[in-house]
Amino acid sequence: MKKPVSVLVVIHTALLDVLLLERNLHPGFWQSVTGSQEGDEPLLETARREVLEETGIHAATAEIVDWHLTNRFEIFPIWRHRYAPGVTHNCEHVFSLQVGQRIAVQMAPQEHSAFKWLPWEEAAAQCFSWTNRDAILMLPLRTAVA
Repeated sequence: MKKPVSVLVVIHTALLDVLLLERNLHPGFWQSVTGSQEGDEPLLETARREVLEETGIHAATAEIVDWHLTNRFEIFPIWRHRYAPGVTHNCEHVFSLQVGQRIAVQMAPQEHSAFKWLPWEEAAAQCFSWTNRDAILMLPLRTAVA
């Protein structure tokens, strides 16, 4: 069973191009890197592990920025079977990772079928998750790039 504690990692360039991944089992569902905490793993380590698993990007935890922002949201019914009975909400912790340029990523084929880089405003509009959209819309303030 998955733990209802997760990370959202917005991967972006200095020019605020944002990496989005398309969910394999749900075509049209675009998102940033996400994933559940495993055991007592520190959240920063969860973020680092999920980035590596979902994109193949080797990032040190020091490169990942903790936004100290937590979103609580209702888990979509289509994914509730992954959690213990009665679990309906998730706490998501937001992080970001800046990379030097748009790069090809090595997706986890069991999770994602495609990736794309988009300017931040376009990327926000593509996200199916409101928490993901809102995090991307905050990116210019978080990186001090306007």
